[in-house]
Amino acid sequence: MLMPGRKRDSHKGDYGHLMVIGGSPGLTGAVCLASMSALRCGCGLVTAAIPKSLNGIIEAKLTEAMSLPLPETERGTFSPSGADACLGYIEKRIDAIVIGPGISTDCETAIFARRIISESGRPLVIDADAIRIISGDGEILRNLVRGSILTPHPGEMSCLTGEKISEIEADREGKASFFAGRNKTVLLLKGHRTVITDGKETSINLTGNPGMATAGSGDVLAGMIGGLLVRGFGCYEAARRGAYIHGLAGDLAAREKGEESLVASDIMEKIPEVLMRMKAGRRRRSL
Repeated sequence: MLMPGRKRDSHKGDYGHLMVIGGSPGLTGAVCLASMSALRCGCGLVTAAIPKSLNGIIEAKLTEAMSLPLPETERGTFSPSGADACLGYIEKRIDAIVIGPGISTDCETAIFARRIISESGRPLVIDADAIRIISGDGEILRNLVRGSILTPHPGEMSCLTGEKISEIEADREGKASFFAGRNKTVLLLKGHRTVITDGKETSINLTGNPGMATAGSGDVLAGMIGGLLVRGFGCYEAARRGAYIHGLAGDLAAREKGEESLVASDIMEKIPEVLMRMKAGRRRRSL
């Protein structure tokens, strides 16, 4: 699996602008992990859209990403009143969106998130609580922008389909493929041997290890996929490559830290090494 090189005369705008929408009190780390992982995967620009009271935290933790503070509820979560400003920013600047890391399922936040998902007109990586927010909403699912990706773990897949986790785990490939085909989207079903499918083509990812079952690992993956998406990879390929790089980064991190001590930022820190290995593979093939 190879990665393209960068042109010598390129600039940051050539590598896409991703928006990461998420965060709520106590869950700012999710947005930071997703944003930095996207940048580590080579995208040119990242804007983190967060409830305004979290902006100071985000700006302190994220040096390279920009922030877009938006109106919030009394509980410090996204308010529906911020949707227009967010959509206006997206229309002018953004190529794709990751929505969900740390966003919460607050009822007013759910209204905000549904508007962004329905009206943004951009490919989406829908993760974490954003999956729960749209679960059971057949209209939103049927009308997702072409090029969108859902990244559920089995519990979130259960919310999407109404099936028991045990039923999903008994036929991971079949359940994922049926859902993706019916909703004309790409689905990445997390877990041991992650399934990536668009309903027609299916891949099973073989990288990764049990140490990656840790808080924030999914946020890293969502950001990586978003970063690849804005770089120009198609939705299926962005999800497939994202899963592979994420797993291999986790494998390299586990060699140094051990599976028991692995944390999500360890995975993120190994992304550059994985990409350099892939780039070296591309060079060898060109000789």
